[in-house]
Amino acid sequence: MKTPLTMNRFDDWFLPGTSNDSRLFHADNSDHIWICSPHAGEGYCQTIALQDDLTLAILDYTLKQDGIVDRPGKGNCLEFEFRLAGPDAGYCSFIPYFGFREFGIKPSQQRCFKVEIWIQRPTLIPYFQAFIERLSPQARQTAERIVQLVYRYQGGGTSLTPIGMLNQIFHNAKTSGHACTFEQMSTDSLYTDAIALLDAARNPITPAMEQIIERILSCSYQGKTRRTYLKRQAVELVDLYLEAMVQRRTSETQLDYIYQAGTILRKQLVNPPSIETLARQVETNRFYLYQGFQEIYGTTPFGYLRDCRLLQAHRLLMTSDLSIGDVAAAVGYTSRSNFALAFRQKIGLNPKAFQREAWQSIA
Repeated sequence: MKTPLTMNRFDDWFLPGTSNDSRLFHADNSDHIWICSPHAGEGYCQTIALQDDLTLAILDYTLKQDGIVDRPGKGNCLEFEFRLAGPDAGYCSFIPYFGFREFGIKPSQQRCFKVEIWIQRPTLIPYFQAFIERLSPQARQTAERIVQLVYRYQGGGTSLTPIGMLNQIFHNAKTSGHACTFEQMSTDSLYTDAIALLDAARNPITPAMEQIIERILSCSYQGKTRRTYLKRQAVELVDLYLEAMVQRRTSETQLDYIYQAGTILRKQLVNPPSIETLARQVETNRFYLYQGFQEIYGTTPFGYLRDCRLLQAHRLLMTSDLSIGDVAAAVGYTSRSNFALAFRQKIGLNPKAFQREAWQSIA
């Protein structure tokens, strides 16, 4: 197996490119173009500054070997991500950046094609607030607990409202990043709840979103007209994401039993109920349970359980000195080899290699 490529900086795997690259959908001399270095892979990253607080990015690349991302985290920004090919294709997400250190794996031989919209001040806080307001009450409480955790970690003392804490957090993240990852900061219970929050932030790309994305990729304008046009499309795409959250909330009352089932699986990783027992616990049947999990989580109940187990294993390998076998047992695997195979398929490295890299990074 090839030695993973360590990416401590953006230019460890991307080099400056030019706007006349034939792979680009469209470009202007004002765009920032980066291409994968030959040893890292193939593809490009294109960023288009639309205004001071709004940036559009188009990425399409495939790595030749697994990449280990270990670098200071971004701060003072939000990302709306729309994945078109590769892992989680067909879904969009909201990602706030608090300045946490980034540590993770980018797998090889998997095309990553996506559109990103980056929000900075002064509209950063209003968009974050709009996201929180569209969450379910339970997910909103989790988001506020995470905000409180980050605020306290930064040394915040006087109690503030969630919005006040957000303002302070993003002000501090602007000038300094955290030395640790979110996995190192969070408790077991908060990390479990954070998985549910990730689920809430992940939504299918709707047909209306697809139309906007196609307009972005096929833009034929140039100069100022191009920026104005792309800005309008980017803002509309974000609005559609927020609208999708509202529509999801509307359907939650009808699918509340699926969220209950998801909570049961997250909290019972080691000894989960059988499908029949889980269906009885949430007062439905096997057919509707499978149908609901596909609609909400995009996978089967077992697939969701596996993903939750591997996310918890990811955290334990980073933050504890447990052996691989003990980590496997702690998240419900009775076979170390089955655990190693599932972890490799999900994360991109085998557990031992991941643990070694994580510990070296922390040290």
